[in-house]
Amino acid sequence: MKALIFDFDGTILDTEQAEYTAWTRTYARYGGELTLQDYLPWVGTADPVFDPYAHLEAQIGPFDREAFDRERREKLYALLAELQPLPGVLDWLEQARSLGLKLAVASSSSAHWVLGHLEQHRLHEFFEHVITREHVERTKPDPALFLKAAEALGATPAECVAVEDSLNGVKAAKAAGMYAVAVPNFLTRHLDLSPADRLLPSLAELSLEQFLQELRAGIAV
Repeated sequence: MKALIFDFDGTILDTEQAEYTAWTRTYARYGGELTLQDYLPWVGTADPVFDPYAHLEAQIGPFDREAFDRERREKLYALLAELQPLPGVLDWLEQARSLGLKLAVASSSSAHWVLGHLEQHRLHEFFEHVITREHVERTKPDPALFLKAAEALGATPAECVAVEDSLNGVKAAKAAGMYAVAVPNFLTRHLDLSPADRLLPSLAELSLEQFLQELRAGIAV
């Protein structure tokens, strides 16, 4: 194994819970409801699998989408300001660097979003490449993001471990031919992540060195 490729949202920083909370609170202010069941298929992809504005309009009728979005964003930014990297993330990144492993991010989000957060938390220095939706035609569950990240790192997919939190991400990693580690968060723990090769409740549960030892021994399942 030569490289680790991390998802960003919900894996490095739990922006997904912040996003969902901002949506649900704004929905409620407008008299609508956004259930987790409706929202979850949207997690981990930028593909148009769900239209939250049309979903609200079906409940309450026409509304000012621009005003709604301004309010939602205000709520989101307040929540994002409180976030810290998820447990174990920094330890895995530091261990990967000390072991000489290559590191990249493969995210369905925009470069502006991902790089902004990585720089804010001083994590950008760990990654040789940050591959985002601008680099591909299709986002997860399509494998293009992971394949692009592996190519940028000069590694084959079989030499890469993908670290993900969502089902769309796990599907993308497996379709790319990578070993997939799933680390569910508050939202994605409600998904069936059994297609992953390894399920960890948190990266803090297992050191990267221990994981690699188990992987080499063929017991990291």
